[in-house]
Amino acid sequence: MYHTGMNSQGQANSPMQVAVVEPYVYAALHSLIGKRVVIDTSRGPVNGVVADAKPDHVVIQEYDSAFLVRIREIIWIMPES
Repeated sequence: MYHTGMNSQGQANSPMQVAVVEPYVYAALHSLIGKRVVIDTSRGPVNGVVADAKPDHVVIQEYDSAFLVRIREIIWIMPES
């Protein structure tokens, strides 16, 4: 998402990127690194091991494939036992 602001003289500033951070979702995903999960997204479920978690995305590893899922696309997370 980009936002163009105005400076004090009313002139447009250059575009700046704005990212929405979900700190509790990020913290939950970070605590699940190395564990199997099912993540439901707006595009369907993703199963696998949480390989890495960043403030804007999570990396899910399943066999030889890695899936990068944007945190803003996550609906729910279920750890597998």
